[in-house]
This record gives sequence, C-alpha cells and structure tokens, in this order.
Amino acid sequence: MDYLVIIIGVLALIVGIVAGKFIFAKNTQQIVADAEVKANALLKEAELRAETLKKEKQLEAKEKFVQLKADYDRDVLERNKKIVESEARTKQKELAINQKEIALDKQIKENEVIKENLNKQIEVVNVKRTELEKHQEEHIRRLEKVAGLTAEEAKAQLIEGLRSQAISQALTIQQEIIEDAKLKANKEARKIVIQTIQRTAAEQTIENTVSVFNLETDEIKGQIIGREGRNIRALEAATGVDLIVDDTPEAIVLSSFDPLRREVARLSLQRLIADGRIHPARIEEVVEKTRKQLDEQVAEIGERTVIELGIHGLHKELIRMVGRMRFRSSYGQNLLMHSRETANLCGIMAAELGMNPKLAKRAGLLHDIGKVPDEETELSHALLGAKLAEKYGENPAIVNAIGAHHDEMEMQYVISPIIQACDAISGARPGARREIMQQYLQRIKDLENLALGYQGVEKAYAIQAGRELRVIVEAEKVNDGDSDKLSFEIAQKIQTEMTYPGQIKVTVIREKRAVNMAR
Repeated sequence: MDYLVIIIGVLALIVGIVAGKFIFAKNTQQIVADAEVKANALLKEAELRAETLKKEKQLEAKEKFVQLKADYDRDVLERNKKIVESEARTKQKELAINQKEIALDKQIKENEVIKENLNKQIEVVNVKRTELEKHQEEHIRRLEKVAGLTAEEAKAQLIEGLRSQAISQALTIQQEIIEDAKLKANKEARKIVIQTIQRTAAEQTIENTVSVFNLETDEIKGQIIGREGRNIRALEAATGVDLIVDDTPEAIVLSSFDPLRREVARLSLQRLIADGRIHPARIEEVVEKTRKQLDEQVAEIGERTVIELGIHGLHKELIRMVGRMRFRSSYGQNLLMHSRETANLCGIMAAELGMNPKLAKRAGLLHDIGKVPDEETELSHALLGAKLAEKYGENPAIVNAIGAHHDEMEMQYVISPIIQACDAISGARPGARREIMQQYLQRIKDLENLALGYQGVEKAYAIQAGRELRVIVEAEKVNDGDSDKLSFEIAQKIQTEMTYPGQIKVTVIREKRAVNMAR
C-alpha cells in the first residue's frame, strides 16, 4: 500500500513537471515573436536616422569645401598682389642703380681730368722747388761770406743759445706745472685728508713708562712693604712691575715698560688696600684674579672697538689683540687710539676715492697688531702683523697692506698706499707723538746743512719747528731766475733724501743792498 502511494506521488510529480515545461515553452515562443517585431522596428528607425545623418554630413562637407576654396582663392589673390608689388620695387631699384652707374662713370672721367691737371701742377711745383733750392744755397753762401761763419757753426751757436733759454723756460714751466698740479690736487686732498683729520677727535700724547698710585695716608706704605719687604717683593714678582716707595707723600710709583702689567699692578694694589689683608698668599691670589678680569676687559675693549667701527667677522684672537692695544703706546701715542684714528681716516679716504671703505677701515685697524704679540719674535711689527693676519684668515689685500705700511713688503693692492698714508697722518699730526729732542735738533741741523751745500747760499734757517726753511743767497752770485731754480732743487732734494712729518716750505731770499758812507 505504501509502495502504491509512493508510485502515485511520483507519477503526479512527473505529470506536473511535463505540464510546466509545456506552459514555459509556449510563453517563450510568444516572447521571442514580440522581440523580433520590436527589433525590426528599431532597425528601420536606425536606418532612417543613419540616412538623415549621412545627408547632413554631406551638406556640411560641401559647405566646408566651399569655404576652403574661397580662402584659397583669397590667399592666391594676395600673393599675386605682393608679387606684382615686388616686381615693381625691383624695377625701380634697377632703374636707380643704372642711374648711379651713369653718374659714377661721369665722375670717374672728371677725376681723371683732375688727376691730369694735378700731375701738371706737381711738375711745375717741382721745377720751382729746384729753382728755390738753388737760390737758397746761393743766399746761404752769401750770408756765410758776410757773417764769417759757416752754416754749421751758426747753427751750433743758435742751438746752444736756444738750449740755455729752453732749460730756463722749461724749469719755469715745470715749476708752474707742479704748482698748478699741487693746487688742483690740494682741492681734493683737503677734502680727503684735512676734513677727515678735523672729524677725528684725537688725544694728545700722555702715555709714559710709569704710573703714580695715590694713597690716602702714608701709613699704608708700611703695610705694602710688609715685614722685611716680603709684601712688596711678592707684588713685584707676581706682576713684573717695579714698585718705588720713596719720600713722595701719599704716592707710590709703578714702573714698567708694559702698560698692561702696570694696570694689573695698579688694580691689584687698589683691591689689596681696600680689602686690608696684605700678605704674599693674598697678593698672588688677587693678582691672578685681577689678571683674569683684565683679560676679560681686554676682550670687551676689542669687541666694543670693532662694533663701533662697524667691522664684522674678525677672528677672536685678532679682537683680543685689538683690546691689548689699549695698554700699549708708541712714542707716547696710545696704540688703540692711533689704530682707531687710522681706521677712520682709511675708511673716509677709500670712500672718497671710490674704493671699498670697509676693507680699508679693517686694514687700518689691524695695521699695528704686530706690536702686541703673545710671544717675542725677531720679525718687525709690520711683517709679524701680516703673518698674524694671514694666519687668522684675513683678506690678502689686508695682509699686504699691513706688511707694506713701512715699505718692508712690496705693495700689491691699491689700499696699501692708503694705509701707509693714513698711518703717517695719524702719527705726524701735531701732538700725536713725542719726539726725542736730539732727533729733532739733528733733523733741524741736517735741513740747514742741506741748503748750505748749494753754491751761492749765504745762510739757511729752519723755522717753525722745521716746517719752513729760509735760504738767504748772495745777490752777486745768484740772480732772480736762479733763485726759482734753487728753491725747486732744494725742495726736491729734501723730499728725496730726508724723512720728516708733514711738509716743508722752502723760501729763497735774494736781497741787493747798496751801502755808501757820507763823511
């Protein structure tokens, strides 16, 4: 029974499947038929649209062709027009060239005629020149016969007379040219030199080799000397300065050629007196502390100096050397003040001459760094300064200017003579440096003896501290023309043979006195 039920169920399932397939097949055929109808309709519509687009494109192509053809025709017309115009210009040029050729041929023919005329005139001139030379020779023979001199002898006498006259005139002209050049140069020199000096407020020379330390009372002298002089010996050993304690009331003299050591001793002594504890151990401690503080002060002075001068990028060692210049003097002139003054003069001069003022100012500040070395050396201060500047990376122009400012090195850059001139200006101005009396007297004597060595000079006097030389000549031996020549020659000889500050004026005085006695 169960099997029968199962079989009936299976048969029913099969019948259902067959019936479903039949219904699906019938629906599929209907869908396909509808799709074919729609496809045919779409195909016809597409063909119509394609035909329409084809016609439109054909019309656009025809219009484009017509437009291009019109443009082409227009270009052809313009080109033809240009060709016609070019042909017309070419014909005009050919016509002008032909006219010029005709005119040139005509001018050539005229020149040939002129040339022939010139040749004829030259022949006539040559004939007349020959005749003139014959007449001149005959005239010279007659003159020689009358004068009793040959032409060569007369020529020699004339040349000799003209030579002496030319020498005198040339000397006068030379002196006038020199005076005129000096006047013209002085206009710029006043602007470059005198004005720069006037702008620089420089100190008078006050530096010495001793310093006076003032005391409140003489009782402190005993504390400074100490038992059996141990305190003063310790202070002298620590500072390297001689302390002179004498009968001078309320004063102790500090003696040393090194201003830096004198300053260390002065500050140390001031601190010891203020503290009241004066004994060898304390002295060494205070001196060492003072020396360190002074080193810091030196660096600060150097930095402040380069900042005020507007100098940048200077090596620290060079800045320290600049600070040490404050405690060094040269002929009584403070070295730092001299270097600052030289730097300012160099900057102004370089600016007036159209050069680099910063480079010149830098060289002016460093030109004497060889005077403050850390170690003693046999080199001169100029060469040592150049070596130090090169060591610390300075510009080659600065190195050469430092080494050449005393002519110990060949000048290779334009700023070198500027540094030399400004150094001389700063050192030679009145009040800048002390001059040893013996050297001053010797210079005055040499100046007078130089003038007395000339023939006809009766007396010579150096006046105004050697700034002017008065030369008195004998009127019988020296005339007015020779006076000008003598003044010029003496000035030139002083300039080449002597070393002197500033300039020297040479005045030659010629006086004729007629004396008679009435009895």
